[in-house]
Amino acid sequence: MPSDWPLHLAGNFCADKKPAAVNWIEGRGKSVVCEAIIKEEVVRKVLKTSVASLVELNMLKNLTGSAMAGALGGFNAHSSNIVSAVFLATGQDPAQNVESSHCITMMEAVNNGRDLHVSVTMPSIEVGTVGGGTQLASQSACLNLLGVKGANKESPGANSRLLATVVAGSVLAGELSLMSAIAAGQLVRSHMKYNRSSRDVSKLES
Repeated sequence: MPSDWPLHLAGNFCADKKPAAVNWIEGRGKSVVCEAIIKEEVVRKVLKTSVASLVELNMLKNLTGSAMAGALGGFNAHSSNIVSAVFLATGQDPAQNVESSHCITMMEAVNNGRDLHVSVTMPSIEVGTVGGGTQLASQSACLNLLGVKGANKESPGANSRLLATVVAGSVLAGELSLMSAIAAGQLVRSHMKYNRSSRDVSKLES
């Protein structure tokens, strides 16, 4: 290497702000798994769908569809929407949404098929609670609201780790919400109602 060449230690192998298999496989920033069991009654009464419908939809859309598209870390419904929102609200680097949105969403029936087990695995959530946009007034207020503003003097890094779990938990909620809306047919109906003329809605309903 010529002596006058600029030196950059990462050499772009870190794949910062770019989709890359190395981040999906080895992780970058914080790696988080978030999971929950949703009771059948909640799925039926609140989400207006069924456990079987959600499991099938997740397999066909998030897993099979993403695989056919050659997705890289995109085996989810819309994690980037949630990650972007939380990043902007808490003063993160919005460009790091690219790798931070890597997510695989899994759904399966448990407890003899009655209840839903849902999880999101996010290997490269890049968040911080010190410096940069975290010092802005609104973003600082959001971090204070979450109890993660600044450095944790008792356990260094704990605040950023907690913020990463907030991101993952929010993504799980968003995945469950959108997938339920699709399974119940609510997504199309709401788009037709609020984005189309009443004549178009009549055609859809007929």
